[in-house]
Amino acid sequence: MTDSPAEPFQIFITGTDTSVGKTEASCALLSLLVDAGLRPQGFKPYESGCPTLATPADTLAMRGAARSELPVDALCPHRFRAPLAPGVAARRLGQEPDWATTLAAWERLRPGPVVVEGAGGLFVPIDSRRDVIDLIQALRLPVLLVARAGLGTLNHTALSLRALAERDIPVRAILLSRSTPTRDPSERDNRLLLEERHGVRVLGPVSFQRDPRRRRAAFREALRPLVPPRAQGR
Repeated sequence: MTDSPAEPFQIFITGTDTSVGKTEASCALLSLLVDAGLRPQGFKPYESGCPTLATPADTLAMRGAARSELPVDALCPHRFRAPLAPGVAARRLGQEPDWATTLAAWERLRPGPVVVEGAGGLFVPIDSRRDVIDLIQALRLPVLLVARAGLGTLNHTALSLRALAERDIPVRAILLSRSTPTRDPSERDNRLLLEERHGVRVLGPVSFQRDPRRRRAAFREALRPLVPPRAQGR
């Protein structure tokens, strides 16, 4: 993703773990792009834990945030009921998610602004041979890394950043998010240490809010700096 007006806004959202706020971040960013006058799409090529294959919750949330009318199959070609890593869920079914289908779905979305969301962290298997990090590398997108604000974040984030650096995958920013109402004494140091040690932009931390509307507003406010100035002016 560059600052060139000819380049659409595109980013891959991954996390240091599961349930760190990736979908909330994806939806917030998509809604900001809509507010900026763009017509983005939310792409979640692999989703597990779907109540039914027709209702992948994360994909539908992203589609709603983007105000998209595309069918679910176009936004999430691989869906599984079991709340497991996609590659594990597929293996239990004796299936192999078709990589060509993933790439074909991406090619249809690639000309425009897109927010892509992974499944879990970087080394979650998406099929018998590939992990999420392989998908990021194949799509050639910069990353927004979502991490919990609290104890353990320095280690988990550093490991993720090292893995991305080894593949020359650019990181646009780290987003810290509080997932519990309890304040962690380590939280006050995380942002500064991550910026100093890794030279990467750190956003947040997003405050914990029980009210979903306030939670969405907090994510939007934290991610606003990522929306290109040219888009904000539309």
